[in-house]
Amino acid sequence: MKPEAPDQGTGRRAPAGKSRGEPVETVGGRGGATRAGDPLRGWKIAGFIATLVIVATVPLYAVKENHLRAARRSVTDSVPTFVGRSRCVSCHEAAYRSWLGSDHDNSMDVASDSTVLGDFGDAVFEYMGVSSRFYRKDGGFFVRTEGPDGEPADFEIAYTFGIEPLQQYLIQFSGGRLQTLSIAWDVEQGRWFRMYPGQEIPHDDWLHWTKAAQNWNGMCAECHSTNLEKGYDPASRTFDTSWSEIDVSCEACHGPGSAHVAWAEIEPMARPPEENYGLVVRTSGIESEQQVELCAPCHSRRTELGGYDHRGANLLDHHIPSLLDDGLYYPDGQILEEVYVYGSFLQSKMYRNGVRCSDCHDVHSLQLIREGNELCLQCHTAAVYDSSDHHFHKKVHEGQPSEGALCVKCHMPERPYMVIDYRADHSLRVPRPDLTLEIGVPNACGQSGCHEDRSAEWAADHFTRWYGIARRPHYGTVLEAGRRGAPEAGPELVRLAGDPLYPALVRATALSLLGPYPGEESAWAFRNALADDDALVRYTAVQAVNTTDPRELVDVVAPLLADPAKAVRGQAAVRLVPVPRELLKPYQQAALDSALNEYRTAMGHSLDFAPSAHNLGNLYAALGDPAKAEEYYRTAIEIDDLFYPAKMNLAVLYNGQGRNAEAEGLLREVIGSYPEVHEAPYSLGLLLAEVGRPAEAAAFLEQAATGMPERSRAHYNLGLLLQSLGRRSEAEAALQRAVELEPESLEYLYALADHYVKRGEPRRALPLAERRIAAHPEDPLGREYKAFVEQATRAQE
Repeated sequence: MKPEAPDQGTGRRAPAGKSRGEPVETVGGRGGATRAGDPLRGWKIAGFIATLVIVATVPLYAVKENHLRAARRSVTDSVPTFVGRSRCVSCHEAAYRSWLGSDHDNSMDVASDSTVLGDFGDAVFEYMGVSSRFYRKDGGFFVRTEGPDGEPADFEIAYTFGIEPLQQYLIQFSGGRLQTLSIAWDVEQGRWFRMYPGQEIPHDDWLHWTKAAQNWNGMCAECHSTNLEKGYDPASRTFDTSWSEIDVSCEACHGPGSAHVAWAEIEPMARPPEENYGLVVRTSGIESEQQVELCAPCHSRRTELGGYDHRGANLLDHHIPSLLDDGLYYPDGQILEEVYVYGSFLQSKMYRNGVRCSDCHDVHSLQLIREGNELCLQCHTAAVYDSSDHHFHKKVHEGQPSEGALCVKCHMPERPYMVIDYRADHSLRVPRPDLTLEIGVPNACGQSGCHEDRSAEWAADHFTRWYGIARRPHYGTVLEAGRRGAPEAGPELVRLAGDPLYPALVRATALSLLGPYPGEESAWAFRNALADDDALVRYTAVQAVNTTDPRELVDVVAPLLADPAKAVRGQAAVRLVPVPRELLKPYQQAALDSALNEYRTAMGHSLDFAPSAHNLGNLYAALGDPAKAEEYYRTAIEIDDLFYPAKMNLAVLYNGQGRNAEAEGLLREVIGSYPEVHEAPYSLGLLLAEVGRPAEAAAFLEQAATGMPERSRAHYNLGLLLQSLGRRSEAEAALQRAVELEPESLEYLYALADHYVKRGEPRRALPLAERRIAAHPEDPLGREYKAFVEQATRAQE
């Protein structure tokens, strides 16, 4: 084998026969022919020449190695920044071409002849007495419509927002605000339409297009642009919003790309072995849960925890997904309000079995990767599922293709949002018309375009004939009972919260409803949930844990001050603020201070919204700083005058300061605006009783008890007040209702028994005293009270 020498040009080794270091025989010249007397002379000369080559090569190799090290440092040592998609296209042209024209590409754009789809040719749209005219002027697009003061004014369109099935328009206001016009363009029908049909929204309403509900900077921008910096200044209440790209571009999903570009610009054979090629966010070779969480920040109903920097951290480091709350979802988890996709998909068996977004959607074009049932038949056997024995629907009806046999019609029913935007429920559930009859939720059979003219009984009957009588229990029945506050719901909520076979979102929702059900079982459920693997379950458990013992609260909550998820740390801090500081160990005090700073920063980022100001008001009230608390409650009310939680908590603050007239005024405002919020008359009733106006108080407490029939405390307080007013029979009924709802409550049993004693009917009090002893045998007061009742009974005889 021939010896090898280093290749001078690349640092790689090459066969010696092709190297400059190979010994050669010379003819003539200075060296002449090889001397016959020194047979090794040629090898000595070759060795000398090779040595020179090696010596000459070392500095060049060193230079290259230094360059390589510098390149590696440039990739790994700097903080990645956003570079824009123009730096991506040359290497990723196929992905770029696929993305071009997608909904992400068209999520937002500068208004121009090529981007505006609406009719601005002096088109007029009339609605509830307001006339809006869309026209062109000096090359721009304008609308004359009702302005922030209720008077007509002219506004220039600055940006387009979306592309199909509707397009909205953004208008620039002072203070850096961009507002979304509430009249949008129906792309398919070619018409203007109003986003809130049937609603008359006055100019001073939070929902008016010039007010906070339609503010782009806070409501929409984060998910329609890349590298958005909201730039809100609470002091001046102005925005200085910026972005690196106007639409949802490459780095929105892959993260800031400077390190990746630096790595890619190194000569291919010299590139360092960089993890994930220098990309901040890993998008390939990941678990389905990780991929779904990549999409979740924008495809979920959620609360922000500061700006989203597209770095793909733990979801609960920057957002808190909504639970299956009343008003957002039906009790069984079907979509109701505009909740997008994430919360639905988490409930599905598909998600549980590893299905991810890209199994159905192309990640760049966002289009379905297959059409019709072929999409589902990637996993499901056609002979079993794409057959009339399964779906019982015809593919052709009356000579026309029918959608009845499509998988999505039964398993992904659609609802319209923004009036004309039909979106599919991604929980991929089995239709349950029996649940329609039981708890009033919709079912796929009755959706528009199917059998909306038929009753739920009709659908349930067909379902039974096709699939049999057996039905699996559904968590919707438990959540529905919990929403109503039904007494029997407690044990079932405990079971649901602790069952790992149910989706984490469902278990977290069960925990959120468990607070009004105190007892050993619920305490056990909260303790277990605080150590759950899922961050949303832990967050909800911290928020809802119902212990009032400060030492116990420290015991169960303080460990979560070091939780890996920022949302959990912040909520743990909020719960521990009222606890005496000396109950915390020094390291826990430090962790509390750190988590509180995180929480303040997170709420401060969203101080353009009333809930964040309200949360800070609550925090400072708990910290014993009433002036700061009032400031933030007032800020919340100024942002949204109809945000009633801030008014109610400010009323509580005023009551504690003896400012009862102001507290009463706030509560009456809430009652006038929100008659369905029964907490307001309840609080007002207690306030009026406190200030010595019992007759008025009774009226409001009766209203509250009627509106909250499952709230035992409302009936209890009403009963005591009616008793003081001499309305004995009504007082008895209210106290009996409280005992029915919580039959083991010492307080309620005593109140009803005492009521009978005061009425001169101690015999009726005796069974209640015995029930108290049976429920709480460790309490000596029960036996003492029984003795008192027995003595009163004998005295009466």
